[in-house]
Amino acid sequence: MRKTLVATAALGLALAAAPAYAAPARKPNMIVILADDLGYGDTGAYGSRHVKTPNIDALAADGVRFTQGYVSHPVCAPSRAALLTGRYQTRFGYEFNPVGRDRTGGVSLDETFIGQAMQQAGYHTGMIGKWHLGESGGYHPVARGFDEYFGTTAGANAFIVETRPGDEFHTPPGAEATYGTAEGGAGLGEGSEAEQMVRLRARAPIKRGREPVEVKDYLTDAFTEEAVRFIGANKDRPFFLYLAHTTPHTPLQAPAKYIDRYRHIENKGQRVYAAMVSSLDDSVGAVRAKLKAEGIEKDTVIVFLSDNGCAGYVGDACTNAPLNGYKGMHMEGGVRVPFVMAWPGHIKPGQVDPRVVSSLDIAPTAAALAGAKLPKGSDGVDLTPYVTGAKKDTPNPTLYWRSGLNYAIRDGDWKLWMVNRADPSEAASNAARVTPDGVQATLSPLGRFVMLYDLKADPGERTNLANARPEVVARLQAKIEAWDKGNVPPQWTSMRQSVRRVEGELVKLYP
Repeated sequence: MRKTLVATAALGLALAAAPAYAAPARKPNMIVILADDLGYGDTGAYGSRHVKTPNIDALAADGVRFTQGYVSHPVCAPSRAALLTGRYQTRFGYEFNPVGRDRTGGVSLDETFIGQAMQQAGYHTGMIGKWHLGESGGYHPVARGFDEYFGTTAGANAFIVETRPGDEFHTPPGAEATYGTAEGGAGLGEGSEAEQMVRLRARAPIKRGREPVEVKDYLTDAFTEEAVRFIGANKDRPFFLYLAHTTPHTPLQAPAKYIDRYRHIENKGQRVYAAMVSSLDDSVGAVRAKLKAEGIEKDTVIVFLSDNGCAGYVGDACTNAPLNGYKGMHMEGGVRVPFVMAWPGHIKPGQVDPRVVSSLDIAPTAAALAGAKLPKGSDGVDLTPYVTGAKKDTPNPTLYWRSGLNYAIRDGDWKLWMVNRADPSEAASNAARVTPDGVQATLSPLGRFVMLYDLKADPGERTNLANARPEVVARLQAKIEAWDKGNVPPQWTSMRQSVRRVEGELVKLYP
């Protein structure tokens, strides 16, 4: 109890450094809204010209819009593992997406999730949406610090699943979809697209707690309705809500009420994707409207971000502009994401902050606000003194990434990416494939392709300076080697490998 009081007092002192914004009278609620594969350039706040996101834009206008916000991995599951622990996922082996694996395992039980820390601080905790961090036994959300859970434990799910009487599969009138697998491949099997969606939902049912439930609504709307219910039910006590949408991850599907907003867009992929982002935007609006209606808007911190950049396999449906690269890549388009934080009355509105922040900062920020402690510490920092004006320096001068044999670092304005080269014989196999457990990745006889960029002068990573600045390359490689000593081997060696061409070079990614 005494530690909690000390931490709360320290928070009050930090907030007092920005005199126009008063310290909270109670422990603040915290809501983390996570999008799934949202492009850096796919909201109005980050420059989209055709996707209308008035609610996300308003959230940014009411708080801080970070222009250099990062995640710790360019694909779903590892990124989420780091967000919820505040630690690089390579510290505990959750290095790759659990593709093609059963769901009997998950993030090491030796790790403390932020939900557990918030529970210990007296918070009621809820998790809604996509988990992707383990399902059975002690790996389930209700065993990892969440009092309430409603969502899918899989990496993706169908958004629209409907049948007519007699089990005739159909897509509702006015709805549209561009299917493909949950990971971007070429189909989910035999049968119509609607049948494929039914099978996808059957493989990954929506659950309340550990029990499957039937969801007839558009999935994004169902998650939003649950979030609104959770807020209303817990308005009189401090709560932590992790609202992890599956939007706009594939399969791209949207009902008529969202498609109707974009009928003028001729490109079907762009039209459906924009409609999905609109559903996400409506969700942000509904959450904020409920907070205001319950009179707890000023008692609630909201953080909005994506788990990684948008996916290149959806073609021109999405964009990470003006950044280069996509999901699965350690270029900026894979790891730099929309990142907004708002707390009315405490965080000055209208801020556009170019300082480097990370999803690793979310857990320590939540813990500090709650007066809690993360047992193993954190690789991130508490953002509260930065967003309230008490600290002027950069929260994260250096960030690191590792995926198999590929490494990246951002140090100041320098960005280095070392990626395993692919043999030319692999060029024809550009589609992702999964290696079985026990098959270790090996360094290519061709070595690694090294890329160095000055992000201040070249945020789009267009000019590789590795040959021109070998001394910078050597210094950053030494920092990576030192950092890597604190990591452990991956929990499994199975991974999705894909061969891509970057700057004319064939390279192998390990998402």
